[in-house]
Amino acid sequence: MQSFKAVFFKPDPQEQKRKCDSIIRKNVRGLDRDITNLKVTEQKTRALILNAAKRGQKNPSQAKQGANEARIFARELIKVRKQAARLHTSKAQLQSVQMQVNEAFSVRKIEGSLKASTRIMKDVNTLIRLPELTGTMQELSQELMKAGIIDEMVGDALPNEELLEGEDEEAETEVDKVLGEVLKGKLGTQEQQLPQLPVEQEEEEEEDREAELEQMRGRLEALKS
Repeated sequence: MQSFKAVFFKPDPQEQKRKCDSIIRKNVRGLDRDITNLKVTEQKTRALILNAAKRGQKNPSQAKQGANEARIFARELIKVRKQAARLHTSKAQLQSVQMQVNEAFSVRKIEGSLKASTRIMKDVNTLIRLPELTGTMQELSQELMKAGIIDEMVGDALPNEELLEGEDEEAETEVDKVLGEVLKGKLGTQEQQLPQLPVEQEEEEEEDREAELEQMRGRLEALKS
């Protein structure tokens, strides 16, 4: 019966609008959930930075390890914040798409026809390239095509490697800034002393730092789950 209607009757505009609204709301809820999880991860990572720095301060024999771990966690904190900022931007853009779609359906109701919107297509194309939104945004693009709001399918998702390109090695100045923010007033008389490694030790222990970096990232991934 449904296929019979699809062949001989045009789609119901109100039903199309409800489907689009439902898909967009689902994506917004998903982004809100991801943002909340990142806030929790940020707080846990801040605690890990503080614990590593305090351990190095209390036990001189662990000062080097504590300093190294604190800087590693600071780099991860920078990445968490960048990801959260990206999700906030995506949420705002998604809500903009929702307003544009609602406006398009309102115009259709008044004028009896609907023109394809290149702006909506551009915004959806940007959103669909995010791994968090790929599946449902493809579904939304199909519904928008059926409604005539966009006139072609949007692109593929952006690979995680490209999405995070340039974030692997955070600038040391940015790491120092994060450490200063997290540790300010938390380390007693040595609060201004940021965890750092001597330059000569950095060169000698490059391989050890890489191994520890992988270990710390593994611990952070466990926190996110």
